[in-house]
Amino acid sequence: MWNLNYLKLIDQGRLLSQGLCSNYITRLRQCEGSQTRGLFLLSRNKSFVTQIQSASKPPWRVLFFGSDDFALESLKHLHDSRDDSKAGVIDSLEVVTLSRDAPVRKYAEQHRLPLHHWPDVDLSAQFDVGVVVSFGCLIKENIINKMPYGVLNVHPSLLPRWRGPAPIFHTILHGDSVTGVTIMQIRPKRFDIGPILQQELYEVPKNCTADELGATLAVEGSRMVTDPTS
Repeated sequence: MWNLNYLKLIDQGRLLSQGLCSNYITRLRQCEGSQTRGLFLLSRNKSFVTQIQSASKPPWRVLFFGSDDFALESLKHLHDSRDDSKAGVIDSLEVVTLSRDAPVRKYAEQHRLPLHHWPDVDLSAQFDVGVVVSFGCLIKENIINKMPYGVLNVHPSLLPRWRGPAPIFHTILHGDSVTGVTIMQIRPKRFDIGPILQQELYEVPKNCTADELGATLAVEGSRMVTDPTS
């Protein structure tokens, strides 16, 4: 699952994924009063004391934020991972979405996934990590702080290029020959700001439309979230 793997700490705290493995997750934090950044690696056989009580090993409790068809691809793969008992990666999956016509909402209702109606998110249940894909709303700081491993964003551009809304449209409009998918850890109050955990490049075909590019990057992003070794 995306960055439920081990990540290599390089260049004063920037992260790039290496040797992806679905049995691992990292937590990056900066210790107060020190310039040292700590990389905490959690696996089935190890656990570290954190400031927030939560599961210290897989399977993980995931809260998903999404709305459109791009987000739906990642939700489907997360759902498949939850149902894969042999993988043992996801324990629970709940969904936060917007309008009644949103593809993510329809899928969650069809498959009876617990559903939260933004902005009324019930945080009484405990979650380990959030995943946000094409959601369109800033995640509130109190929600981010409830996630021991933060909230990860699947973004269809090579950040920092085309930060914010409509990155696929801007890629096509400006004639970019290369784009990609970024997985990053979000921060409150601003869109697409935070540590970049993983990026994969994609060469934009000639005469590619925004719809075609979006469909391709949606599949790529969902793969990065759920099965980065493939």
